[in-house]
Amino acid sequence: MAIDFACSERSTIGLEWELQLIDKDSDDLRQCADTVIAEAEKAHPDTTLIYGEMLRNTVELVSRKNTTVAGCAADMEEALEQLEPALSRLRIELASAGSHPFAQPSYQRVSDSDRYGELVNRTQFWGRQMLLFGTHVHVGIEDRDKVMPIQNFLATKLGHIQAISASSPFWAGTNTGYADNRAMVFQQLPTAGAPRQFDSWEGLEKYTADMLKTGVIDSFNEIRWDIRPSPKLGTIEVRVCDAASNLAELRAFAALIHSLVETASRELDAGRALARVPDWFLAENKWRAARYGMDAILIENAEGDEALITDTLPDLLDWLEPAATDLGCLDDLGFIHEIVSTGAGYQRQLQVANTTGNLEAVVAYLRAELKAGAPIRPHEFEPQLEGVHVPAEGNRGWNR
Repeated sequence: MAIDFACSERSTIGLEWELQLIDKDSDDLRQCADTVIAEAEKAHPDTTLIYGEMLRNTVELVSRKNTTVAGCAADMEEALEQLEPALSRLRIELASAGSHPFAQPSYQRVSDSDRYGELVNRTQFWGRQMLLFGTHVHVGIEDRDKVMPIQNFLATKLGHIQAISASSPFWAGTNTGYADNRAMVFQQLPTAGAPRQFDSWEGLEKYTADMLKTGVIDSFNEIRWDIRPSPKLGTIEVRVCDAASNLAELRAFAALIHSLVETASRELDAGRALARVPDWFLAENKWRAARYGMDAILIENAEGDEALITDTLPDLLDWLEPAATDLGCLDDLGFIHEIVSTGAGYQRQLQVANTTGNLEAVVAYLRAELKAGAPIRPHEFEPQLEGVHVPAEGNRGWNR
């Protein structure tokens, strides 16, 4: 079957950011996305930046098509401002991470959508576990023939992207031992997880035709790989990132992906082949990044050479600097060094949990970070816990 790939301007960028609706009094999730979105739409009928998601505890902010990370960030700030009146009235605050520290998946309500209802009906237990929040980055590709080589190349950096953005160490009140437990849960869905690799666009078309014929999917959108083409938009969509806990990190993750895609495109323009790793190495890197985060030792190439992610990340960022400079996101890319210094999202959450012994404090920390717009060093957050409800030991104390 033929899959048309929409005409897109090179290296345009768009972001999708999933946020949690947090009850101010309980720190648990609130199931009222419909109400929040309706109020924002009524106040701003000419602007569409806020959407519902699979669960009613989630709002998704979607940027306009932009040429810079800064433009996308401005859209996110605009959407946050539009949400504030409804949130204030309902005593809700926003937080963001790949998972909520203690919310129970079985208590969450699915949005009134045939698409999501069918997903849960088909996938049963695992479909009901999708209490997950992510960041998606779209980057425009001007030539369809570049899509598969760039996607395969991005897969070689999947572990780096996943580890630096990991922010889901807790699941239903349990310390999972994973930096990115969201990745482990999400890959239980059919066609989710590490991307399939193809030599050409025709290979993707053959795969899609087979999946449609056998009923694995009903449409291309049901291919939920960590990295996938978005034919209708003319983009490559990177979906592996946990939801960023604050705007500065959102910008950094977007800059990393934006620069990787543009650098890869320049390599192709220069007639140089892009790197690729076998599927079995890709799957192993995904698991290592999910389990160990910034302490992961990743497989670097098709020969099986390995290196600690913190040893290779500086060189990767240096290699991306020319593209980042031209794209106007060099400072955002450089902020990744600050994330490494402060600790990735999962590391900061674990430190707060270790210090306080409970998970309400982690939720309070996530709320504070979203308001601050940047990572907060956990030891600097401790004074802010005065006045935050911290239950006696044993109440939602996290499992060590």
